[in-house]
Amino acid sequence: MTKLSRRQFGMAGLALAGVSLAGALPASAQQLKGGRLRVAVLSELANYDPQQLSTVNFHVIKNLYDSLIEYTPEGKPEPSLATEWKIAPDKTSVTLKLRSGVTFHSGTPFKADSVLATLQKGADPKRGKNVFATMSIVKDWSAPDDSTVTINFKAPVPERQMLDLLQFLIPIDPKGIDTVETVPAGTGPFTLVNRAVGQSLTLKANPKYWRDKQPIVQDLVFTVFSEDASASAALESGAVDIVYNGSSRSAVRLKNAGFQVFAGPGPLVQVFRINSTRGPFRNKAFRQAFNHLMDRASILRVGYAGMGKVVALPWAPASPAYDESYNATYAYDLDKAKKLIADSGLSADETKNWKLLVNGSDESSVAISQIVQGSLQKIGIPVELDMRQGAEYVTALLGGDFAATFGAVGNVQKFPSRVATNSIYRTSGNPVLKDPHPHPDYVAAIARVDATSGGAAEVKAAYDNLNKVLVAEAFGIPTNSYDVGLIVASDKIGGVTLDIDNLFVARTIGFK
Repeated sequence: MTKLSRRQFGMAGLALAGVSLAGALPASAQQLKGGRLRVAVLSELANYDPQQLSTVNFHVIKNLYDSLIEYTPEGKPEPSLATEWKIAPDKTSVTLKLRSGVTFHSGTPFKADSVLATLQKGADPKRGKNVFATMSIVKDWSAPDDSTVTINFKAPVPERQMLDLLQFLIPIDPKGIDTVETVPAGTGPFTLVNRAVGQSLTLKANPKYWRDKQPIVQDLVFTVFSEDASASAALESGAVDIVYNGSSRSAVRLKNAGFQVFAGPGPLVQVFRINSTRGPFRNKAFRQAFNHLMDRASILRVGYAGMGKVVALPWAPASPAYDESYNATYAYDLDKAKKLIADSGLSADETKNWKLLVNGSDESSVAISQIVQGSLQKIGIPVELDMRQGAEYVTALLGGDFAATFGAVGNVQKFPSRVATNSIYRTSGNPVLKDPHPHPDYVAAIARVDATSGGAAEVKAAYDNLNKVLVAEAFGIPTNSYDVGLIVASDKIGGVTLDIDNLFVARTIGFK
């Protein structure tokens, strides 16, 4: 089975410019106490659907739901709701044995029918959301009995791609699958108590949870802060116990002040998302100019305190599709940008006819948007920043209501076609680019990666082709990798578990 090397894991983690991070300690190694865990978050969640794997939902997914399998931080697969799995010798199917004695929050027993319903939802282009693209390799599925599920693939599938799918699949209660956006329907360690939209979310320990002695705390309260500085101040004053998904800059400062800082192995890549169905962005040469308009070094330094890597492709350095040479080929170069804009044939007025949507609640997004605004100003394109806060910004981002905006993408350290789980990179049901997809070369490139299970040369050719298409179509312009889901905690907190995707896992956390 595929396992990240020490070097890959180190590259995927956070290098805090000389500031060391605390490592995660298993709850079993400590005598931790329960109580009420208070967590500050910087964004309002979109909904309770576990197939909506947007960063704004990262704090709730693993607390309300369980996956079929889990990955360790090093990428080793481990049982979860599936206790074992057998991959067919020809790699065209996988058979799962499901855990017995598990119930959903509604009291419904967890059985094969919930996995089938979850697969059906994921395969639906209208309902599958982030999971839909991952399901493109699946032919069909069956359940010979209540504790067994077989998933069949359209062609032989690389083992890691198969495991990624299983780790991505989060069973949903069949009775709640149609209302899962508004009512959680999972088997997870916590259940919903109440939600005050834009303010807080309160969960309580699931008394029937299947993992022994978990969760440790009895109550889990998330408070939404509009500013990173306010969340940090709440931690320093003792009003909260943890800040989740705060900025790198705040993490460094708080670490130096004596707080614990935990960084997981699942970085995001920041992407300048372009709506190629609007205004001047319909023009390919104009879009391509943005490959050279991104001052990536400044964006990394100003937005993320230099913590991460400059990238011109949507991959973390640990990805098998990562190609560092693109960083030089598509480096910041205003002369090349101006030439491409001239080649576009657009008039000066046409190049200015758009606004840059900005997440006003996120200091890093504001800062890096201003850097791009400055680069555009230098080549004679004044662009207005459209500042939106909180839920208003999230609605615009997920609904594709923008010409261009910054938005991070995840799954960038896994099988390359997993990038298509992110909204801007979806090959079907894309909320920004819509259907039919306006970039068929990109759709074909993803399909080629999924269909390639031959030798190393064939695999590399498929990855190289995808990379060439990405920079040519230029509907997403990556700038840098950075760590999402940073956990900054008081010294009273123990048992922090790091997640491969940097989702927040509260079930092992307790008080020292």
